[in-house]
Amino acid sequence: MSMLTPPGMGGKYRITGDTYPRMRRPRRRRRIVLAAAAAVVALGAAGWGTLQLVDVFSGGDGGTRTTAGRGTDCKPVAKASASPAAAPALPKPGQITVNVYNATPRSGLAKTTADELKKRGFTIGKVGNAPAAYDKKLPGTGLLLGAPGAVKGAFPVLGTQLKGATTKTDTRATADVDLILGTAFKALDPKAVADAALIALNKPKPAPTGKC
Repeated sequence: MSMLTPPGMGGKYRITGDTYPRMRRPRRRRRIVLAAAAAVVALGAAGWGTLQLVDVFSGGDGGTRTTAGRGTDCKPVAKASASPAAAPALPKPGQITVNVYNATPRSGLAKTTADELKKRGFTIGKVGNAPAAYDKKLPGTGLLLGAPGAVKGAFPVLGTQLKGATTKTDTRATADVDLILGTAFKALDPKAVADAALIALNKPKPAPTGKC
């Protein structure tokens, strides 16, 4: 057996040249690189999940945030203008002339209703039976009838006195408003309820503010 024959080979294989067999080292470097890459991916995923949870519990909307945690695109909301041109003031009850007409089979209903409206500050015009087009043909509690300008003026104010009244416009040139009592009418809303509705109607609504 030659001196160059590795032990255990039993002499079957011999090295005849001057080059020794090259023994490869374990591929530890590749394993280390793969393990490091996997660790980086895992840390990145954990960080992303943490950011998502923070965003959910902080009420974020996914927008760009500053170091203070507020969206960079959040702008202060301008206050509502107090100019009469921006928000026209509603007329007071005394500025509204109401014609009360009875479209129900019950007699005397128009007069009692007109008297109550007068006590509540409204100006009363004509009182009597409803025109033939509405007499005993009007379902519901009542109908407010007036010029188109009454939609954002007299209608809301007079409507606080009778819940469920419907509205309709006609071609009249005057500012008076008709209150036609329907077949379901029993009485005006209680004065306390009507007064509260009138106060709420004239109370300015706060401008909506965005969340940052």
